[in-house]
Amino acid sequence: MTEPDVNELMVKGIVVGVFAENCWIIGSRRTREGIVIDPGDQAEDILHLAKDMGVNVKLIANSHSHVDHILGVRDVQSATGAQFLMHSSEVEGARAAGAMAARFTGKAAEPPPDPDRLLADGDVVEVDGLKLQVLHTPGHTQGSLSFYTEGMLFSGDTLFQGSIGRTDLPGGNFEQEMASIVDKLLALPDDTVVLPGHMQETSIGRERQTNPFVLEELSRRKDL
Repeated sequence: MTEPDVNELMVKGIVVGVFAENCWIIGSRRTREGIVIDPGDQAEDILHLAKDMGVNVKLIANSHSHVDHILGVRDVQSATGAQFLMHSSEVEGARAAGAMAARFTGKAAEPPPDPDRLLADGDVVEVDGLKLQVLHTPGHTQGSLSFYTEGMLFSGDTLFQGSIGRTDLPGGNFEQEMASIVDKLLALPDDTVVLPGHMQETSIGRERQTNPFVLEELSRRKDL
């Protein structure tokens, strides 16, 4: 495969579901092959956006298995034949997604299929013209992943503008999450655009300088 050129990448987001989750579509302008990140709901709208972009969806990559990020996987896969990828620690959560949807929304939902491929730290998610580096960033959940390509980070629910993902749900761990953010995500260039699972985009530099959770953790480490 030809090495991707960051200037040839197309990226668009769509807010889906009752939890206002950001689903991201990233594709190569040259090859028109693409990846859907976190199709949480409204598969028809996601597929319509991909069609408008001219993107042929080849892969579905999930940051984690919470219900607001995963309920669109089955229908997107059925329509495109795309392979579904996630971390092994998230498989059981994905299988329970249908029941969780009924609990939180009052509507039953079919869970996604089991993943076609399990991802780990350092793996590469790749289609022709596009590569995403896999960063294992546990804390929000044990199998939480972020996806990085030059200049862009898809942070799932690990890092938000001025905040972080909650850690009070099963599998959450605050200390792990702060380590993931400071040791892995802040190691990226400051001008890296952060495209999170909820709310507005930000940058690594902005979060390093203004995020209260990050500032507190950096201060704590300095005092050790």
